[in-house]
Amino acid sequence: MSEKAPAPELATAGQQPRERVLAALEAEGGVVRSGPGWESFRRRFDTHFPDLERLFEQLYGTRGDWLDHLARLVVECAASWQDRPEDLRSLDARREAEPDWFQSERMLGAVCYVDRYAGTLEGLRERIPYFRELGLTYLHLMPLFLAPEPNSDGGYAVSSYREVNPKLGTMDQLRALAAEFRANGISLVVDFIFNHTSDEHEWARRAAAGEAEFEDYYWIFPDRAMPDAYEQTVREIFPDDHPGAFVPMPDGRWVWATFHTFQWDLNYSNPAVFRAMAGEMLFLANQGVEILRMDAVAFIWKQLGTACESLPEAHLLLRAFNAVCRLAAPSLVFKSEAIVHPDEVVKYIDPAECQISYNPLEMALTWEALATRDVRLLAQALERRHNLPAGTAWVNYVRSHDDIGWTFADEDAAELGINGFEHRRFLNRFYVNRYPGSFARGVPFQDNPKTGDCRISGTTASLCGLEDGTEEAVRRILLAHSIAISTGGIPLIYLGDEVGQLNDYAYADEPGHGSDSRWVHRPHYPAARYAHRNDPWTIEGQIYAGLKKMLAVRARTPEMAGNRLIDFATGSDHVLGYQRPANDGAVVAFANFSDRAQHIAAGTLSGFAPAAEDLFTGQTVLLPDGITLPAQEFVWLRARHA
Repeated sequence: MSEKAPAPELATAGQQPRERVLAALEAEGGVVRSGPGWESFRRRFDTHFPDLERLFEQLYGTRGDWLDHLARLVVECAASWQDRPEDLRSLDARREAEPDWFQSERMLGAVCYVDRYAGTLEGLRERIPYFRELGLTYLHLMPLFLAPEPNSDGGYAVSSYREVNPKLGTMDQLRALAAEFRANGISLVVDFIFNHTSDEHEWARRAAAGEAEFEDYYWIFPDRAMPDAYEQTVREIFPDDHPGAFVPMPDGRWVWATFHTFQWDLNYSNPAVFRAMAGEMLFLANQGVEILRMDAVAFIWKQLGTACESLPEAHLLLRAFNAVCRLAAPSLVFKSEAIVHPDEVVKYIDPAECQISYNPLEMALTWEALATRDVRLLAQALERRHNLPAGTAWVNYVRSHDDIGWTFADEDAAELGINGFEHRRFLNRFYVNRYPGSFARGVPFQDNPKTGDCRISGTTASLCGLEDGTEEAVRRILLAHSIAISTGGIPLIYLGDEVGQLNDYAYADEPGHGSDSRWVHRPHYPAARYAHRNDPWTIEGQIYAGLKKMLAVRARTPEMAGNRLIDFATGSDHVLGYQRPANDGAVVAFANFSDRAQHIAAGTLSGFAPAAEDLFTGQTVLLPDGITLPAQEFVWLRARHA
């Protein structure tokens, strides 16, 4: 993007916004209008500018300079489009012609830390043949931008969005890697940490030095009066790191830091911040990033007297950023990360906001069902909260880089006679092996022994009990992944889980990791386990083969495309059922979470024709006989309506 283009001479204030912005573009003549692609930019401007204007006015219309900022923003979008490489413009055209590309039954996502999985970006490039073997179409690289060590919060404290951590490589290498991924059918996904920056970011340094322009990039106050007022209604996110939402600066001022002391929240009530972050976003898009994980979306707007979470303006900001991308990087997709009440999660999912979203409720309730052997909460969630607007999709996962929190709604649990508070305490005890008979080997995160409150760290294998090496643990691993792979959306694998990687209990020996137990489930590349992945006599081979078989079946099953799901009552609290519909029937999935075999009675299946096809074996299953599922087993049947 052309960063140093001079600010345009804006036309008179009496002009309408559209004419005023066009005048600004005209003033930029040589920079913008003479380059390739100008006509296509103008077409998109005609289509999308009305949305951007409306959103920008809603956010900033009370300011006398909002039109100046809007005009400069559009000029910056035009300059970014002119800088956009031709192959990415071709990608834009393909994605505009096929907007539902991410809803394919062949989509498969994965996530990893570059350094822990491959050492460097070059090392990651060398793993592309394996990614093709696994069938990846989407790879999320955990935060890789320049960040201060050891206080980087795993890379989420960004010092520069335009520089890669030098231990990993360079921005040139990331751009080349994105191109090679693209050539191999893999979309590059990175985090866009846009709620805050590191206190070592240039903007923060200049704010700390007293430069007024950059002081307005953050929430900085001279004393405790306003921080005290805000803290009447906002919650503490990491009380072990600092109480409240503000931290002191060396000169006695106070700055908003929702998460860690070294992460300063950006002030989006300032349109200059919006423009600056839009510029960083478009820069990344022009490096070949295809999907941005929008970090901490619920926190990006502040308003006195509120919790400062999931405010209406947060949605307006996301929509405005989307409108910017439609102008200058049309193929870019947003992924929502909102670990909030289930009713709030879905509010971020919209073609004009976040087109895809993590599905934290399904993830948490899969673990809940494994612990309780009871599927009622999970079945309820699939019935009520799974289906999404057209043009959007879930990202379904068994676990991520983060801890597991029990995000189900208390009111949903109460309908089933479950006390939400007590149930969370049970789940916490179960998954950190403080409950009799627990198979799990999780580690508490932010443990409070007095209240029983904590969240859960651990790899999939360790949480499923694989440290004991039992067959049941293997079955649990595959059962959990079967839900993420078949319920609809993009299945996401944390790389290493497909070969059963275990907890890394040496995490505390690494600088900066000792106080954060989440590093227990971020192990280094498990080379020995990968070496055994094709040996069916090993545990690694059994897990890998099981996942590969599931993914192969999904990829050849058109009913698995999209997101639509219909619930199916199995008549058993231990057996989950759901349908992926087709015109003349459905793929029906059954998953037994019990430690014993369970039978689904013939009468429960009477709505289907007598014969169904087992998609794993190709054999005919006679539904009038009912179905018996062994412990921790699942089946996908193609059934026709009776």
